Amino acid sequence: MMKIIGLTGGIGSGKSTVSRYLSQKGYSIIDADEIARQIVKPDSTVLKKLVGSFGSSILNGDGSLNRSRLAELAFTHKEEKAKLDQIMLQEIVRVILEKIQTYEKSGKEIIFIDAPLLFEAGLDKESNEIWVVDAADEVRVERVIKRDDSTREAVLARIENQMNRQEQYQRANHILNNSTTQKALYEQIDKLLKN
Repeated sequence: MMKIIGLTGGIGSGKSTVSRYLSQKGYSIIDADEIARQIVKPDSTVLKKLVGSFGSSILNGDGSLNRSRLAELAFTHKEEKAKLDQIMLQEIVRVILEKIQTYEKSGKEIIFIDAPLLFEAGLDKESNEIWVVDAADEVRVERVIKRDDSTREAVLARIENQMNRQEQYQRANHILNNSTTQKALYEQIDKLLKN
């Protein structure tokens, strides 16, 4: 039977770094963020639903999604974030479940689901094991400011709207601490892969 490991963590925690490392080691990764990018292509049903909920100001001139504008609107209030999650998660989960079936048929032994909203999407129920990637808040804030060219306030608002760290810890099988070096993170991953 195929083992499914759910990989999650808050913004700036280093999920993508963990995913890249696992991928380099030959593991198959289902990347929820990548799926999220694919399902909002211009003229897609999901993008039309987003425009219906958040208005046409979330579109760029070429009809593509302006992610930072959507984030500004969606991460200001919990109700707006819930609206965004409902529109996106349903389709993301559908695509992920299809991919799981494909991997199962191909005889894969282990796959990873990299999903920031693993619990919120109910994908923890599809997983045999949960790994939570975490880092100190200040480290996360600095990473995201640098990566997304965001303001401190915008990053803190996004962190505030994500699942509480304690709740993630309680539901995790393993916690990867990514507050220090990449080398230290990779050593933690290698140790888990040996088990």
